[in-house]
Amino acid sequence: MPVSCLTVIASFRGTVPYGLSLEIGDTVQILEKCDGEWPGGLLEGIFPSSYVHLKNACVKNKGQFEMVIPTEDSVITEMTSTLRDWGTMWKQLYVRNEGDLFHRLWHIMNEILDLRRQVLVGHLTHDRMKDVKRHITARLDWGNEQLGLDLVPRKEYAMVDPEDISITELYRLMEHRHRKKDTPVQASCHHLFVQMKSLMCSNLGEELEVIFSLFDSKENRPISERFFLRLNRNGLPKAPDKPERHCSLFVDLGSSELRKDIYITVHIIRIGRMGAGEKKNACSVQYRRPFGCAVLSIADLLAGETKDDLILKVYMCNTESEWYQIHENIIKKLNARYNLTGSNAGLAVSLQLLHGDIEQIRREYSSVFSHGVSITRKLGFSNIIMPGEMRNDLYITIERGEFEKGGKSVARNVEVTMFIVDSSGLPLKDFISFGSGEPPASEYHSFVLYHNNSPRWSELLKLPIPVDKFRGAHIRFEFRHCSTKEKGEKKLFGFSFVPLMQEDGRTLPDGTHELIIHKCEENTNLQDTTRYLKLPFSKGIFLGNNNQAMKATKESFWITSFLCSTKLTQNGDMLDLLKWRTHPDKITGCLSKLKEIDGSEIVKFLQDTLDTLFGILDENSQKYGSKVFDSLVHIINLLQDSKFHHFKPVMDTYIESHFAGALAYRDLIKVLKWYVDRITEAERQEHIQEVLKAQEYIFKYIVQSRRLFSLATGGQNEEEFRCCIQELLMSVRFFLSQESKGSRALSQSQAVFLSSFPAVYSELLKLFDVREVANLVQDTLGSLPTIMHVDDSLQAIKLQCIGKTVESQLYTNPDSRYILLPVVLHHLHIHLQEQKDLIMCARILSNVFCLIKKNSSEKSVLEEIDVIVASLLDILLRTILEITSRPQPSSSAMRLQFQDVTGEFVACLLSLLRQMTDRHYQQLLDSFNTKEDLRDFLLQIFTVFRILIRPEMFPKDWTVMRLVANNVIITTVLYLSDALRKNFLNENFDYKIWDSYFYLAVIFINQLCLQLEMFTPSKKKKVLEKYGDMRVTMGCEIFSMWQNLGWFQTPGLQQSSHLGLPKC
Repeated sequence: MPVSCLTVIASFRGTVPYGLSLEIGDTVQILEKCDGEWPGGLLEGIFPSSYVHLKNACVKNKGQFEMVIPTEDSVITEMTSTLRDWGTMWKQLYVRNEGDLFHRLWHIMNEILDLRRQVLVGHLTHDRMKDVKRHITARLDWGNEQLGLDLVPRKEYAMVDPEDISITELYRLMEHRHRKKDTPVQASCHHLFVQMKSLMCSNLGEELEVIFSLFDSKENRPISERFFLRLNRNGLPKAPDKPERHCSLFVDLGSSELRKDIYITVHIIRIGRMGAGEKKNACSVQYRRPFGCAVLSIADLLAGETKDDLILKVYMCNTESEWYQIHENIIKKLNARYNLTGSNAGLAVSLQLLHGDIEQIRREYSSVFSHGVSITRKLGFSNIIMPGEMRNDLYITIERGEFEKGGKSVARNVEVTMFIVDSSGLPLKDFISFGSGEPPASEYHSFVLYHNNSPRWSELLKLPIPVDKFRGAHIRFEFRHCSTKEKGEKKLFGFSFVPLMQEDGRTLPDGTHELIIHKCEENTNLQDTTRYLKLPFSKGIFLGNNNQAMKATKESFWITSFLCSTKLTQNGDMLDLLKWRTHPDKITGCLSKLKEIDGSEIVKFLQDTLDTLFGILDENSQKYGSKVFDSLVHIINLLQDSKFHHFKPVMDTYIESHFAGALAYRDLIKVLKWYVDRITEAERQEHIQEVLKAQEYIFKYIVQSRRLFSLATGGQNEEEFRCCIQELLMSVRFFLSQESKGSRALSQSQAVFLSSFPAVYSELLKLFDVREVANLVQDTLGSLPTIMHVDDSLQAIKLQCIGKTVESQLYTNPDSRYILLPVVLHHLHIHLQEQKDLIMCARILSNVFCLIKKNSSEKSVLEEIDVIVASLLDILLRTILEITSRPQPSSSAMRLQFQDVTGEFVACLLSLLRQMTDRHYQQLLDSFNTKEDLRDFLLQIFTVFRILIRPEMFPKDWTVMRLVANNVIITTVLYLSDALRKNFLNENFDYKIWDSYFYLAVIFINQLCLQLEMFTPSKKKKVLEKYGDMRVTMGCEIFSMWQNLGWFQTPGLQQSSHLGLPKC
């Protein structure tokens, strides 16, 4: 009920006639407001309207215990009330000399006040508002925990009213908050922040290149791209005003990358003279030359602390030819192969390991991103490939070369220059990336190893070439001898090249390639690409008997390529499949080879592949129907892989928006039924199980195909389609009804079907009435044998299927729920009787009650409660008695599981009792055939109630849950006390049941959580407004029941109950 509520913003003494005294901060509720003026211009009232501020509010629980709640954001309401409570307790901290908490709480309170102002102003964006509320609730929870206050149940940052949700939902919220508090969630994604500070070394004087990367020493390979930055002659970043040039974030490191054998490697290249000790005027040409290397294990960062100004020792290899593996030698501690660059040489860096997804990192470390930071990715695709991710990166590693002396007495100083040349022979500009932190360049120059005819470089480059530039493009490598003489000439003596794409559309395959070095002179015109593109480029490929090529084979150059593309493929089988119309004779072979194609290739061309499959099906369903079906099953199951499961929405979009197979449903149903009919006969069922696992998406295609057909034909053949579905499900029910009789394969197939069957419901609802689908599901779920000892694992899967059914969209509809509820309760009853799979039973039962809201008077809900009471109340009480009588497990994990299942069953019982009306209680009491049965029931429920009010039943700070439980208990006791009076007095007097009743009543009153005198004033007020003083209610009931006993007030009863009431 909406009302107006006034907040006093200035104190008023109320000295005028009829005046109401007000203190600033008071709240005044308006019951009546009079409009208009007094006659004669008189002004009278109880307080000035300018002294108050109007706030809208609503009245809940109208009557003696009504509550006036402002209709403002519930987070603001909670902040206001919590800060008031904290204010009093904060002063007590000072009195008790708890200075540390006193100051920390003071800062938190001020922070909450500042956040409160931001929320009240209302100028925040939706995302920012969520962040602010998240921060507010985190701080409120921290303060409550520190002060020993109650745990607050929340839903999307807002406090929940226990009266507005089911008790099972309340329990889950409390449990989630409690578990979240005790066990912080471990992040699955990690990122390494690197900031380069400086290089300290006495013999600098040349510019430097510093290259960071992550290296897996176990697999002996880099696992990340490179972070590349340039230092000036003083060892400082060349662009200090551009943080993205000297700060980088290595992203998407999985938990598997956080191991002790993952290292941060840093390679330092100097830019200058061939020899570090040469005179400055000795040579005018500059070369890239090895300088030093540093290594750090990522395990050193796992403590979680920021490593500011970490100094890494810089080493140089003793033999320059081993530069390519210096990081490996340092990791392996092969000290004889390297030494310190200088006694005081060190690389100053800042490192920090960040946890969480990248968007979370952007929010929590916004200052880092706002100043600028480059992103360094893992090599290749992430562990999870996201749809819509556009990449076309070719990684080239310049490995090594074998060169002749070239008529010289000493070995050459070889430099490799790399260009990318397009189909017209022009160089492609700015597509060679040395690493993040540095803009792409148009050419690459390798470092030079002094007098080495077998140089090894192992330099990794990334070529982000657009897809449209790939065809016809090639990479050219030019080899030059670098003279150490005064002129410092670089003389061209050979070249190699490699095309990026083959004629059939396949790209350069991944792996190592041995390229032919074609000899040439300095004046050779390589700009005219037509002169050399007809030559062979690889040792494995010779075009005809080209003598010139044969002469060039004495020298070789090796590169390694790796393509990371969402658009191009290296797989010929995939290209053949996509071009099936060009080679119709290859269709059968292409469909057979689809299973051999790597999954990442299939998801790259998912829509094209699906179009191809259904195009082939339309072309000749009789010939290719089963093979297309098998290929579709393979693709569907491929998307179950965690690496590709994000592509499921892509397939969903394809089905909804691009799929056009209006006749495909006939063949899909036909082939699916063919497989199901052969389950009971087949000896090997692996492929059949793959088919059953894919049934969700098979039905998606069937349903969408039928809808397209209906739209095209105006709903023709509707009855035929219904018959096909009915026949298919009849075949399913037949195979489910078969007992395995030792056949492991059959029970596995039944388990696979039941695991994925609930996902089909939502598809059937698109074509059939909700009652029809509910009846189909009920018949299917009821077809399995209910003998518990048949196969324990199958019974567990069956129960999981029941659980998914309860969680499905189908079960949320009251009409279908009433049809499905009996079969759900039947299976629950069987498992509870056998005390098997109790965790799953508790979860299912909790979900059942989560859908039944409190105070719902709908006829369907009342009927559902009838069915549940008749089927499960007795077994639920016995289950709680059984599990609470067991000793708690010794291991902490098992103990938590034990507490969870106990709590869920208790919440289910409380939910059921709270939903029961007078009629339900009367029906329940009338259902007992004999007084003995009623007596057993009452003793059982009183015993359970005594267990529920034990202090250890819920954690100490779960006051909300305890109050709700006590409210349900006292309501139930009031209903049952009438049955006690009617059936167990006079000649039917039963000492045991009366003693149990009074014992329950006394320990109920003595509960610590009901002693309102111990509460803070605000908490006491809230409890009284919502529940009243439940001790008084129970006390009155004790007195009334005691008076009913009359002459049966035996000394033994009086003593055992500790009532202290006089005998009448």
